[in-house]
Amino acid sequence: MSKTLLSFGHGYSARALAKLLVPQGWTIYSTTRKPEKCETFRAEGVTPILWPNSDLSEAFATATHLLISAGPGEDGDPVLNLYRNEISQMASRLSWAGYLSTTGVYGDHQGGWVTEDTPLIPSTKRGQMRVDAEADWQSIPDLPLHIFRLAGIYGPGRGPFAKVRNGTARRIIKKGQVFSRTHVDDIAQILNASIRQPNPGAAYNVCDNDPAPPEDVIAYAAELLGMPIPPAVAFEDAEMTPMARSFYAESKRVSNARIKDELGVDLLYPDYRTGLQALLDLEPSTN
Repeated sequence: MSKTLLSFGHGYSARALAKLLVPQGWTIYSTTRKPEKCETFRAEGVTPILWPNSDLSEAFATATHLLISAGPGEDGDPVLNLYRNEISQMASRLSWAGYLSTTGVYGDHQGGWVTEDTPLIPSTKRGQMRVDAEADWQSIPDLPLHIFRLAGIYGPGRGPFAKVRNGTARRIIKKGQVFSRTHVDDIAQILNASIRQPNPGAAYNVCDNDPAPPEDVIAYAAELLGMPIPPAVAFEDAEMTPMARSFYAESKRVSNARIKDELGVDLLYPDYRTGLQALLDLEPSTN
């Protein structure tokens, strides 16, 4: 049976999944609002759809799987705002649907551990919008929904090395602050594992084994590059955008036991050290 994925908001994480699925013979329709991305998607074996003004009828008619990466806005989930009827009509014949959420739905736990069963009490507006979006998707009858709560994402093109090299990296110190993070390739393999063994209604935390203070990650990146460790700056004194500062409003350690126990996932990058070393190894040699 042919498998077809309809991917809404086909961004960094979804593209990593597509790189696993295309060689398996999948057909993938990907939506984007940016015309300049269409050629890139085609080169990756994906059929791009400019939205919201393009015709999605063929994708809706043939999709066996659905992935939602597009984030919510002030007026709710953008996909459901446009296509709730179409998704409701296709829900019962889908084999799998995945919604990419965030660990921000748990709010602040002052460095304590959270699991998928922890109450959703976000401490930011963005986190509350995600909680609302999760509930909105869960309200679609017969949709085989799986929710993936992603920690901070890094990977090729998204790492600390550039800032360390150009001298803009800072080790912002806030007592007790820890973040969980995940490599994009682990996101892809976790989604792929879920597709292979669906469990509708499940939620999964997507993160590595090692929640860590952000200043430790920056220091390790500098060590790998053989450069001086960037200066420490107290959180109270740091110049930050409101968005960046809001991330420091929450401190928690996110458990990833479920992806291992239920999906049998063996993380490619179990901590930031292995992940950063792998990113550096990908860079062209200067020798």
